[in-house]
Amino acid sequence: MNISSGSSYPASSLSNFAGHRFVVDDVECYSMQEAVCKLVGKAAKHKGAGKNWQRTQTLFWRGQEINRTSQEYQDLLDKAYNVMYEQSESFRKALSASGNGSLTHSMGKTSTSETVLTISEFCGRLLRLRETGTASK
Repeated sequence: MNISSGSSYPASSLSNFAGHRFVVDDVECYSMQEAVCKLVGKAAKHKGAGKNWQRTQTLFWRGQEINRTSQEYQDLLDKAYNVMYEQSESFRKALSASGNGSLTHSMGKTSTSETVLTISEFCGRLLRLRETGTASK
């Protein structure tokens, strides 16, 4: 199943741009970047476009710098996906509806220096949540 906002359900609802409300670190989210957390769909995609984080490989969460390739960043991704899984029934239903098939993201990138969420980081977290049926602690 190719995950994309332009795909049919459930792939469209597993996209990072699908609206699944959750709260992580006291920040209400519908997206995985704090600057666009309350935005959904194209508004979220366009708000994050054109940022030059690739030059420094530095991202920000709640005013703190995080190196893109650090364990701290991976831990933040884990926390965000775990919380979204725990708090969003619509996300859990879409993940369950994806069945047991493979998950892909053809629009994604594989290099951490080019994207805030690689295909492996994205699909890997979805698969882990789908297979375990629970967020990891």
